[in-house]
Amino acid sequence: MPKQRSPRIFWYSNHPGVATGYGTQSAQVLRRLKKRGHDCVAHANYGQQAGEGRWEGIRVLPQGYETWSNDVIMAHYDSVASDSDIPLRMVTLCDVWVLNSPGLDRLDRIWSWTPVDHMNVPPQVLAFVKRPNVLPIAMSKHGKAAFDRAEVESVYIPHALEKTWKPAPIEDDPFPGRFVVSAVNANKGVLPNRKAWGENLLAFAMFAQKHDDALLYIHTDVRPPFGIDIMMLVKAAGIPQEQVVFADQYDLRIGVPQNRMAQMMTRTDVLLAATMGEGFGLTVLEAQACGTRVIVSNFSSQPELVGDGFCAEVQPFWNPAQGQWFATPLIGSIVEGLEWAYQQGGGHSQEAAEFAKDYQADKVFEERWVPLLEGE
Repeated sequence: MPKQRSPRIFWYSNHPGVATGYGTQSAQVLRRLKKRGHDCVAHANYGQQAGEGRWEGIRVLPQGYETWSNDVIMAHYDSVASDSDIPLRMVTLCDVWVLNSPGLDRLDRIWSWTPVDHMNVPPQVLAFVKRPNVLPIAMSKHGKAAFDRAEVESVYIPHALEKTWKPAPIEDDPFPGRFVVSAVNANKGVLPNRKAWGENLLAFAMFAQKHDDALLYIHTDVRPPFGIDIMMLVKAAGIPQEQVVFADQYDLRIGVPQNRMAQMMTRTDVLLAATMGEGFGLTVLEAQACGTRVIVSNFSSQPELVGDGFCAEVQPFWNPAQGQWFATPLIGSIVEGLEWAYQQGGGHSQEAAEFAKDYQADKVFEERWVPLLEGE
């Protein structure tokens, strides 16, 4: 092990062992921080309900009773801070508007790796990142530009991919002769439904009317307590039963390993992911790392992540909950994107795979995280 470095890291986000976007990003950064010699402790706001756990030799402190652990975040931090005289840096990977513990104001410095998924920085996010002890880390170029427009100092560190994400052909094709369109997104929120499930599925239904070989693979919770009923939506959109298949719901609960997801992405002919707004859009990058073309919205961070794909046109959508603009992807434009992808013939895109290499985890850590750490 290398000599212990300053600062120590108090990492607040999803448990690094869970398969969420924030979980996988926590894992890839914490691994490299530990390898570099930084003593790390993770505070899980999701994925560690009771008692202290461990993940790859790193302590994982449990979430609180309050949804975002505001009731326990400072107690956890103070406990870890008392263990050593080496400075402790809090790093948050979450939507910062959920953090309201008054104790955060007394910390010397907080690094907040935070999404900007609207046109500009929403007021509640802006209020947090303008605190004198907060340095926002923009996870997209779009977010960095939004912070610049708001005259907020920030640094840019994109999300990244482990080496697992690469072309992984399946020996026995589960969908022989089919043009596979995959929709791989979380199903959370109803109004607004940020992932634009309605627009995407209706666009597929229109596309599928002309292409009997089209098959939609839906990788999400189909009836979650805090999302929309995907089964009802599929029926309302008019997608025939023979042109849609769903991920095994039990597998989703257990967690699908990244190597299996890489196989699914590799078999996919195009990823359908035109949403109302993304702070980053990790699935789009994962698909391209496997050589798969993508369809996104021409809004927020989405266009900057396209190496080989189609950007659907949008129209503004006012989000009163955040006081900022989202954008609704236009259904007719999504259909155009699906037709474009169909004309490419599906299969592997070397252009997409090469583009994704710029976001490899080792490269991003050395070029982005190390300079920030050495500036301490």
